[in-house]
Amino acid sequence: MKIVVRHGLWLAGLILAGTVFAADDGDWPNYGRDPGGMRYSPLKQIDRDNVTQLQVAWTFHLGDIADGKHDTPRSGLETTPIMVDGTLFLTTPFNRVIALDPITGKQRWAYDPKLDPHHDYGDGLINRGVATWLDDARKAGQPCRRRLYEATLDARLIALDAATGQPCADFGKSGEVSLTNVPGFSAGEYHMTSPPVVVDGVVVVGSSINDNNRVDMPSGVVRGYDARSGALRWAWDPIARHPAKGWKSGAANAWSVMATDEARGLVFVPTGSASPDYYGGLRPGDNRWANSVVALHAKTGKLAWGFQLVHHDLWDYDTASPPLLTTLQRDGRDVPVVVQGNKTGFLYVLDRDSGKPVFPVEERPVPPSDVPGELTSPTQPIPTTLPALGPQSLAAADVWGPRPEDREACRQAMHGRDSSRVFTPPSVQGGVAVPGNIGGMNWSGYAFDPSRQLLIVNVTALPFELKLIPEAEYAKATKGDSHGGEFAPQHGTPYGLYRRALLSPSHLPCSPPPWGTLVGVDLAAGKIRWQVPLGSLQVLAPAIKDLPPGSPSLGGPIVTAGGLAFVAGTLDPFLRAFDLDSGKELWKAQLPASAHATPMTYEANGRQYVVIAAGGSAKITEEPQSDAIVAYALPDQDSPP
Repeated sequence: MKIVVRHGLWLAGLILAGTVFAADDGDWPNYGRDPGGMRYSPLKQIDRDNVTQLQVAWTFHLGDIADGKHDTPRSGLETTPIMVDGTLFLTTPFNRVIALDPITGKQRWAYDPKLDPHHDYGDGLINRGVATWLDDARKAGQPCRRRLYEATLDARLIALDAATGQPCADFGKSGEVSLTNVPGFSAGEYHMTSPPVVVDGVVVVGSSINDNNRVDMPSGVVRGYDARSGALRWAWDPIARHPAKGWKSGAANAWSVMATDEARGLVFVPTGSASPDYYGGLRPGDNRWANSVVALHAKTGKLAWGFQLVHHDLWDYDTASPPLLTTLQRDGRDVPVVVQGNKTGFLYVLDRDSGKPVFPVEERPVPPSDVPGELTSPTQPIPTTLPALGPQSLAAADVWGPRPEDREACRQAMHGRDSSRVFTPPSVQGGVAVPGNIGGMNWSGYAFDPSRQLLIVNVTALPFELKLIPEAEYAKATKGDSHGGEFAPQHGTPYGLYRRALLSPSHLPCSPPPWGTLVGVDLAAGKIRWQVPLGSLQVLAPAIKDLPPGSPSLGGPIVTAGGLAFVAGTLDPFLRAFDLDSGKELWKAQLPASAHATPMTYEANGRQYVVIAAGGSAKITEEPQSDAIVAYALPDQDSPP
């Protein structure tokens, strides 16, 4: 594929990213568009002046919905399509891969891997998309010259011919490789939700692992497979195991989206928490490399460097956001960096070659645990110049609620504590985690405009109530909750877990609004340029008038050369466009359901489209479901009035 340069800014932006990316500038060939995940498109047909004219160009219905009944988990629609070789490719909650005509939205082919939907897949039936690779050793028209790779919920890595949707017979066994050969594998609780990545002829895949079931959950091993044959090249385990010392753990898995740097031969991997999430007495120490971003050599899987964002995690503070690769201007020179956010709300900018912080980070003291057997890390790595992007404390005096009884219930849920702040450990007394385990920043991630040096991030502000329950009291405690909270046994530890979003009887957050924001961060200056509420929770409380704005969100932003950020993700069912310079909301369109997915944009036949998957949530059972992929475009000038 040749480089087509129609916009000089596009080429400059990708040089800044450290990789000249060979793709037509109207394509979207990776989950984050470029391999480094900037989510920046050079397209500018849709801009700040005409975005209000956007209208639905086409809608495609997948046909795959599960409502959580009939012994199957509930489905959610989190796919982000890719656009390459004139075709859109996307996945369904049942792991079907579908190819669409980008102009009409009509199906060209579909592949069904025959997923067994009856296992407990943790967060429900979801998949975020596919990766692609062009085999230069094959001539145009030969089967599987362009390949698609999907990692499935039942732990298979599948390679398909992008032209036909047929499995690539030379990959593994009849086009697929089993991913079940890991220590502690259990069907369902070990699965895949995010797309793999391909770099230097190697397909790299992580895993998703259910939280808090027991101490010794499956291994969070990251693996690299030959892109052509499917042969295993390497495996890397994020955490060391010392069973002789009585240490027990697992997970620390890479369940989110990875980034690659072909020039350096590196893959950048965000890792999650070691098991179980809320008690670490059987996994002493920092638990490296859990809760980290690591750079692995793509050919060998060997560690180039790692940076841990949370030591000895007790809050489910996964490194959920995908790493983002770009280049910043610092002290008159170009510095290739990795931008990495965390559920804590902290943002880290690291040198891409060494992993050392570009903006200062200090180890600062944090509260100790009062739980017998628990030894917390005395310090945590805190950025000292980059501001936190969301609230990190809550005082009992500051709880919010529309009625006095709401505020009193919120104070009661703090279990007698005057306040709580980030890194306050869980306890038997009970308390509040600020932020909660959905962030801060989650897998939604961020987008980067290289010309403005501006990072766009959607941030959630939703504390969670936490309480450790002694093992002898756990069975009784599970029968006494009236708040719809979540119990988890944490088998093998002395404590089970209770947690819930800190909501009042009015079903609204106890923390002061806004409960979700869109933030523009000037990474050249290391400052927040603007911050605006994102979305609304009116759908949860329709009878309450003058409800403050802001909604938790899952599903990230993209940015374009038209000066726009597009983002959905909120509990209210809208796709929105914001002005990159001011943060002003310029446009929104109502969707068939909330869109907990990241949009994408492409050009086809001279027309720019913006596409979003709008299917509702697999976890929020009150939300309506849909199976819609919706494309927006400006009015077609060739169409009759």
